[in-house]
Amino acid sequence: MDYWCRLNGKLLGTVFYYYLYPSYWHYLFHFVKKHNSENYFSAVPNRGAGIGHQMSNWNSGLWFSKQFNLHYAHTTFAQDVWEKFLGFGENVPHVKYLQQNGYKKVRLPLFDERKPQEVELTRRIIDSYGKKKVVFVAEQDQRYNDQYGIADDIRRFFYMAKARENDVDIYDHNNYNIAIHARRGDIVIGQTNNDPNLTMRWSSNSYFVNVLKKALDGIVKTDKPIHIYLFSQGKESDFPEFEQFANVHYCLDMNPQQTFLGFINADLLITSKSSFSYKPALISDNLKICPANFWHSYPEDSSWILADDDGNIIRGIKD
Repeated sequence: MDYWCRLNGKLLGTVFYYYLYPSYWHYLFHFVKKHNSENYFSAVPNRGAGIGHQMSNWNSGLWFSKQFNLHYAHTTFAQDVWEKFLGFGENVPHVKYLQQNGYKKVRLPLFDERKPQEVELTRRIIDSYGKKKVVFVAEQDQRYNDQYGIADDIRRFFYMAKARENDVDIYDHNNYNIAIHARRGDIVIGQTNNDPNLTMRWSSNSYFVNVLKKALDGIVKTDKPIHIYLFSQGKESDFPEFEQFANVHYCLDMNPQQTFLGFINADLLITSKSSFSYKPALISDNLKICPANFWHSYPEDSSWILADDDGNIIRGIKD
């Protein structure tokens, strides 16, 4: 697999890239037909990545199954604890089950969703299999930028999951609960080592304080007592800027699944430059304030409020 990834990465963008894929050769030597609409599409969550990245992969597969008029097939998440917590596979056929029932697994080349000719080529590859029983599998990390396009679907899967019977809500909903995700951990190391892939994800304590002040001054409209939950890693002394606020709860190094649920259940979620808080924001029906400078985009919806890199609100204050 490592050799495949290295070769794939080396040839991506060259004229030889598609030659790596038997599915492309199948397309070259078969007439394009109308594909079997009972076939399936799947995407593999990256087993070396965090759950936010893995959900991006899963969401991409679900999105493109719709674009290519295919059913979606589930590929499990890397960690069993997340597989059970999310429950996305409980109401979707699994790839392995389909293979056991006569479906052939076919890998597709990466394509750029912004380039119609590449999307059309992928469609033609799928069509070339005609009435055969096939599960098409996207190449690792197939990009889908506008992840919110499947928000309704993953919200439904999440709330249908058996794990919801055992969820514990950390909030007292007699209060107005604000959750802040101040991503630290790996990006603190990235700041120290000047790793550009990690430093791009950094937001300072002052950013979150500024966003919180803007929220309290003009966005939050409630008669309830306001409680602030700071989700991060480290020690309380790493966040002295928050001492100015009342009712601050420091949720440091909390269980990841409990943190994820805390983001969903908050009345207001202030996200970080992180897929780990963006994905719960997709599931949440409540207010979200998010960094405008982010690698995924946001829906034109009044519950999504955007802030610039200094914490100033630039879009979508909800009346």
